[in-house]
Amino acid sequence: MNPITDIIEALQYGFMLKAILVGVLVAVSSALLGIFIVLKKYSMIGDGLAHVSFAAIAISLLLSESPFFRSTISSFIPVESPLILSIILVILASFAILKLNEKANINGDAAIGLVSSFSIAFGYLIIFKSKGINVNLESFLFGNILFINNLDVILSIILSIIVILTIIFLYNSFFSITYDEEFSKVMGLKTKRINYLISILTSITIVLGIRVVGTMLISSMIIFPTVTALQLSKGFKQTIIASCLISVSSVILGIFISYIYDFPPGSMIVMINALFFVIVYMIQKVKL
Repeated sequence: MNPITDIIEALQYGFMLKAILVGVLVAVSSALLGIFIVLKKYSMIGDGLAHVSFAAIAISLLLSESPFFRSTISSFIPVESPLILSIILVILASFAILKLNEKANINGDAAIGLVSSFSIAFGYLIIFKSKGINVNLESFLFGNILFINNLDVILSIILSIIVILTIIFLYNSFFSITYDEEFSKVMGLKTKRINYLISILTSITIVLGIRVVGTMLISSMIIFPTVTALQLSKGFKQTIIASCLISVSSVILGIFISYIYDFPPGSMIVMINALFFVIVYMIQKVKL
């Protein structure tokens, strides 16, 4: 077995090129968002929304089997892909978490726990009782980027570009509320709106990542590259660049290794991310 030959062979297949394209875009989106989420101590939101996405996928699949849904809502939401409806549901869940945090005197972690545990239970009930759903649930739980369909590719490209461009254009605002939200509010920034926008972007990225690493692992794509990059770089922009490079490298290596050695691509991507973290952590320890 020659890995170089296998990689060259893999690049001849359309599904591999689609997987790399979508994987890289989701990796960049996750890395760009990760720095703001981790430094704002919102890391658990990614994990909570990942659990919510499980219920969202279950609801989307259930509705896609409904004749009423197909004849009405499907005119503007494609039933071939559960991503669009899932994004809407996950965004609503992220708003619910923020509202619980603001209005119900429930701290962030508790609000996330309430919404995520309810979502897992609700999603499983739907799957358990809906015998008509004909889908490989494992591909949504742990990802299967090598079998992504054309519609999901198009949606992933469009939405990833929207996420990336939004972060680039609003970088200064995101940077400001990340380091000092109270000062940003005094300076006239609409911090509440920006926090909701970050929640929307996180929701989109979480759902897009379902096809890459699945609902159970997507939060790791947001957290791992950022935490690893924070050990390498002192500056904010340098950390973002390092995080993007780590995230993209993990996706590309994970896809190729899974193809060559027949491993699950989602799990392999996360394992590569974890390996980068361990290597960087050990290097920093030796330096100290």
